[in-house]
Amino acid sequence: MKRALLLLAAVACAHEPPPSAAPAKPDPVAAFETVKAVLQSPRCVNCHPDGDRPTQGDDMHVHQQFVVRGPDGKGAPGLACTTCHGLANLPDSYGPHMPPGTSEGWRLPPPEHRLVFAGRTSKALCEQFKDPKQNGGLSMAGLIEHVEHAPLVLWGWSPGYGREKVKISHEEFVAAFKAWAGAGAPCATAVASR
Repeated sequence: MKRALLLLAAVACAHEPPPSAAPAKPDPVAAFETVKAVLQSPRCVNCHPDGDRPTQGDDMHVHQQFVVRGPDGKGAPGLACTTCHGLANLPDSYGPHMPPGTSEGWRLPPPEHRLVFAGRTSKALCEQFKDPKQNGGLSMAGLIEHVEHAPLVLWGWSPGYGREKVKISHEEFVAAFKAWAGAGAPCATAVASR
């Protein structure tokens, strides 16, 4: 009888689920790949180009009207970004190809910290993004606040008529950004090409 009870106990233990493990923490380098996918979407790259000419459209062609960054990132003297870009997107009834707008005002990063997203490897983009000398002097807390609440960032998910919004949700982007930042903002180990 004892032997039968021991055998039953052994069988019961074999079918018990293992003790629950702590949930796995997201890989911060993988989380940054989600961040990179957003930063390298047309909505972001158009104003974070490699050079002083912004791009435009979902195909990221060079901005028409010979638009340039200018001395403060707000366009050339006499041709400020706000000459065409207002404080809100125009109504859909205006049709496609109308200049978008945002309550924060349209601009590119200034020349002293260009924060280029176009064509950067994960490692180069990561290192540049977390460097206050290149990101406008922002701490990690400031970067989180920026990606979570800045109107110009939020515009990427509400870009107006005829434009594709960022494909990854803003919530997923912020969660990935916080996972990366919360782990100390590690960068991939691959050698950067730029």
